[in-house]
Amino acid sequence: MHSRTAPAWLRHALLWLAGIDLRVTVLALPPVLPLVRDQLHLNEKAVAALTGLPVLLLAAAAIPGSLLIARVGARRALVIGLLVVALSSGLRGLGPAAALLFAMTFVMGIGISIVQPAVPTLVNQWLPRSIGLATAIYTNGLLIGEALGAALTLPLVMPLVGGSWPRSFAFWALPVLISVLVVAWLAPRASGTDGGARLAWMPNWRDARTWQVGLVQGGGSAVYFGANAFIPGYLHAVGHPHLVGPCLTALNVGQLPSSLIVALTADRVIGRRLPIIAAGVFSLIALAVFLVPATGAMLLGAGLFGFCAAFILVLTLALPPLLAEAHDVHRLSAGMFAIGYTYAFALPLLGGAAWDASRLAPTAFISVALGAASVIIAGSARSLGACRSMPRV
Repeated sequence: MHSRTAPAWLRHALLWLAGIDLRVTVLALPPVLPLVRDQLHLNEKAVAALTGLPVLLLAAAAIPGSLLIARVGARRALVIGLLVVALSSGLRGLGPAAALLFAMTFVMGIGISIVQPAVPTLVNQWLPRSIGLATAIYTNGLLIGEALGAALTLPLVMPLVGGSWPRSFAFWALPVLISVLVVAWLAPRASGTDGGARLAWMPNWRDARTWQVGLVQGGGSAVYFGANAFIPGYLHAVGHPHLVGPCLTALNVGQLPSSLIVALTADRVIGRRLPIIAAGVFSLIALAVFLVPATGAMLLGAGLFGFCAAFILVLTLALPPLLAEAHDVHRLSAGMFAIGYTYAFALPLLGGAAWDASRLAPTAFISVALGAASVIIAGSARSLGACRSMPRV
């Protein structure tokens, strides 16, 4: 099916489905992590490595993902990446054995890293006149996937699979595998031969925009991952352990409105610097509110963390198709993810080190503060507001 003849609703639906597939298998792990830890006798360092491995691979495998896109095309890379995610996710519990669990989690992270730079390229190919809306719909799929994996694994999936955490991984892999078949059958092809031309694949590290969009994306991700990492420990330290569940719920539910707001206001916020800067400023406000020792303030701050982080994510995912020429979107995307997720992995480590050194719980949130500051500073770059005009089809 050609991209110009496929209906727009189908192109949007496929992007939304890809977004769900990239997160539902990742977020199926945290609910069963206590069972995994006990059965496989994992220590806390192993647990931290297991949960952080996909994030690190989003950075490490972004450039190989760009190479694959350059060689076989974004559409085929999408299918290959989703197939890798489905198979490796289902195999995580085979055995079960710790070595296989880590190995398949590693492979799953590679699959996700292949898909992520492919999506901005497909947005540019499939929906060049509505890049903002298409990106918002894709991001909504990411957020829905997170919610499904986190919310349904324990009350719905575990009873269906007899309480077996290995079978729960296989359960969540099944809809992703079905999605692979749907995408392979219905995904439209771009003009020309998909992947026929020999395209450049290495990000242009000398282009300031690569670093600017990477730091914006990484700063927003650091707000989210830093909040996720330190809210539970902080609340225990300040005597509010009963707020851990409500605050984490507020953090993740708070993400959902952002993609809807961007979808409704895409023409006014996508490709502009002021919304990015404002999201960074509000992330700092969220931190100040969260640190107020009152239940309502903590819940509100956690919700604002989620909203701001997701808002930044939508805005940055839309930038590569607007800043780069069509044949270079995958390169800018790969550079953005390599820089951004490395940064988002490193800042929470810095926050943890600050807490260990100072023995003051609030210092852990230096990761959130630095992430927000990065969004403000890098988002102020004039080049990020110099987006090319959206092509007409």
